[in-house]
Amino acid sequence: MPAVTRGDELELTVDSLAYGGRGVARHGELVVFVAQALPGDRVRARVTKYKRRYAEARAVELLEAGPGRVEAPCPHFGVCGGCAWQDLEYARQLEHKQAQVVDALERLGRLEGYELLPIEPATQQFAYRNKLEYSWSSGPDGPALGFHVAGRWDQLLPIDRCLIAGDPSNRAREAAERWAREAGAEPYDQRSGSGFLRHLVTREGRRTGDLLAVLVTAPGELPAAERLAEVLGEAGATGVLHAVNDGVSEVTGGLPATTLAGEPAFRERVLDIELELSAGAFMQTNTEMCDVLYGHALAYADLRPDDVVWDLYCGAGAIGLLAARHAGRLVGVEISGESVGSARRNAVHNGVENAEFIEGDVSTELRRLLELAERPSVVFVDPPRAGLSPRAVRRVIELAPERLVYVSCNPTTLAPNAAQLAEGGYRLERVQPVDMFPHTHHIECVARFTRA
Repeated sequence: MPAVTRGDELELTVDSLAYGGRGVARHGELVVFVAQALPGDRVRARVTKYKRRYAEARAVELLEAGPGRVEAPCPHFGVCGGCAWQDLEYARQLEHKQAQVVDALERLGRLEGYELLPIEPATQQFAYRNKLEYSWSSGPDGPALGFHVAGRWDQLLPIDRCLIAGDPSNRAREAAERWAREAGAEPYDQRSGSGFLRHLVTREGRRTGDLLAVLVTAPGELPAAERLAEVLGEAGATGVLHAVNDGVSEVTGGLPATTLAGEPAFRERVLDIELELSAGAFMQTNTEMCDVLYGHALAYADLRPDDVVWDLYCGAGAIGLLAARHAGRLVGVEISGESVGSARRNAVHNGVENAEFIEGDVSTELRRLLELAERPSVVFVDPPRAGLSPRAVRRVIELAPERLVYVSCNPTTLAPNAAQLAEGGYRLERVQPVDMFPHTHHIECVARFTRA
């Protein structure tokens, strides 16, 4: 195998895309993961990390473009860490995402005998995000909002416009920057821990017109608070909050917050329910494709009037409330107390009387919950990106539902979870990939399992 050290420059031809968005190439027998390279590209790449079995590199020169490469429309592309594939035709993005689902299920899960449907394309390729988390930094004209530079936790990029954010979010960002420059507020420095301004979070109700804007700062008095509420209100915010993060981590949710103007929550419609969502409550960040995703989940559940349904990792209750209308009883479980509060209010607001929501950890409390609620015939799971822990998988198997619907935001964790469920007596019948996030590597899937 050719010797490789950090800093070496290699001429490579990219064969495919790995989950995570990097190109996959070979240098002799060594696998090299290449950032900012696409299938078919021939590139000169600089090695950034070397291990015995693989290396990591970043393309520094495109020698020959592969098929499907296009000009990225965003002026920040390649520096901003948000979008990885704006320079790849959308049809090819879908092809690679479909292939990555196949690779995960077959290579990681060693699964077979299931039906894999074609990926559902997104209805919008740009301006689709209903939630944005901007970070403050110092720009040439004063405090500026933007995102982390790709691969850097300590370097921020001020932006002129985010193309995957909607107009309301971009207007709120611009208004907050004007306020910060007028007020003379200083951005927070992650290295030194000095400064005040940390983040701006915008959450948009695409179907209601609501816009919640949350300014996150370090502890201290908020300057010109009334002016902040005024400029954000003029930009369309229906609620303006000030949240305080007194820790080191870049946290934006679950923080103590004060309402400066308007409402402390926003409303959104999903299929035939309306949700009220607090600042930190979970909601899929692509509203239009959320309908598609949850529509598949409900269809896969094959709900009946006598079903007892458990919705695990229920968030603000969307899937559970939709399911409750077709079932006998619904029990939602969620570790976030803020989300459980939202779910309970949403049940009342939508007139759903056969649902209850419980705050608890799926990994540790399902056995206790069995003493409080009837054993389910149907279970929905919508876990975080890390998937179900081995303990959570065991607890779900102990519940012994007839049908299990797994909503996954990461096929590389869905696959091993599916294999574990298969060992526990469940058969994977069908998988439907859904593209919620164009121009990124993220892939949502809905999987249906039945008890053997």
